[in-house]
Amino acid sequence: MTAFRQSDRLRNVRYDVRGPILTEAMRLEAEGHDVLRLNLGNMHPFGLEARPEIVDSIAASLAPAQAYSDSRGIRPAREAVADHYLRHGIDGVSADAVFLGNGVSELITLTLQALVNPGDEILVPAPDYPTWTGAVNLTGGVPVHYLADESNGWNPSIEDIESKVTPRTTALVMINPNNPTGAVYSEETVRGMADVARRHGLILLSDEIYEELIFGDARHHFAARAAGDDVLCLTFGGLSKAYRVCGYRAGWVVATGPLHLATDLLEGITLLSNMRVCPNVPGQYAIPVALGAGTPGSPLPADIIDPDGRLENQLARTAEALNAIPGVSCVPPRGALYCFPRIDREMFGVDDDEEFVLDLLRTKHILVTHGTGFNWPEPDHFRIVCLPDEQVLHRAVSTIGDYLSDRRR
Repeated sequence: MTAFRQSDRLRNVRYDVRGPILTEAMRLEAEGHDVLRLNLGNMHPFGLEARPEIVDSIAASLAPAQAYSDSRGIRPAREAVADHYLRHGIDGVSADAVFLGNGVSELITLTLQALVNPGDEILVPAPDYPTWTGAVNLTGGVPVHYLADESNGWNPSIEDIESKVTPRTTALVMINPNNPTGAVYSEETVRGMADVARRHGLILLSDEIYEELIFGDARHHFAARAAGDDVLCLTFGGLSKAYRVCGYRAGWVVATGPLHLATDLLEGITLLSNMRVCPNVPGQYAIPVALGAGTPGSPLPADIIDPDGRLENQLARTAEALNAIPGVSCVPPRGALYCFPRIDREMFGVDDDEEFVLDLLRTKHILVTHGTGFNWPEPDHFRIVCLPDEQVLHRAVSTIGDYLSDRRR
């Protein structure tokens, strides 16, 4: 009989955050082991719940949400997204240039399908959120990775970005605040990246899903503001992280800049939006409430953004504990949900970081994600999610330290 195989388009598509290592974790759990899952930025399992009014907005919408919506999303939600960016000083944002989707991940793929021709090069950070590299490959494009500079707080090198621009380069991807590093890019970096796009006629694709999760003295600088009216910028955002509703799949992409030059591209995005009929409708009704539509402001939960809040403390304490392990170094994150520590490969005998995290999982029942899963070029990092409470994280890092001590050469 004929064996049916996956498409050749999937050959270079990976999503190791939910890959073979998660499968192994599920096997261990089926055997009765307790596995501490530190691989996904999933809020609710760690006791981080949405504000009641957001949940209530979903419940109240169930009757009208039985129908399909506009393929771009319901008008009140798109207007709320536009108002959100207008309040942040980004001029000319219109609800007509807002597309809602089933989370940012769907919109990344949909946008790249509309944009990329075979052989087009897309500049993507290393490390990156792997959906970006995977979606570029899936659409027949070529992901070209520019390096974030660990010695500079994981800010990208503008010189490295510019050196990788070629006549086939179409777009520049920015992930800020960054997953997996927790970096919050400086204003100089954001402006520098917008200037690269300006000089070379590139589209700026800015993934800002963590824009509200900023800690200490860090400040978020919107790419669309730096892009101004002469660089086409597509900004991706949503409710999953800061508003703690990952499962509602309420995301958006908004186009700003010289939209008169993007008519054909936006028609392509509209076509693909029509083909998927519409986004999840109940989740769309959470957007106006979450973004405070019609109100002067909509404060986020105190335990997320307060300087003494839970998440900020957990990130800081986790980085501190990781840095206390001989042979481990971690740039303290200034945003998002993660630490991305470096391990001394020679000290611990690590040649393959996927095998390293698999062994950690099998011996200590702690699930993290290997750095090459985020397209980092060397097998010397891993990502740890900092969502469990501080005591659980302290025990996890202590256990990782014991594991590494046993491996030390």
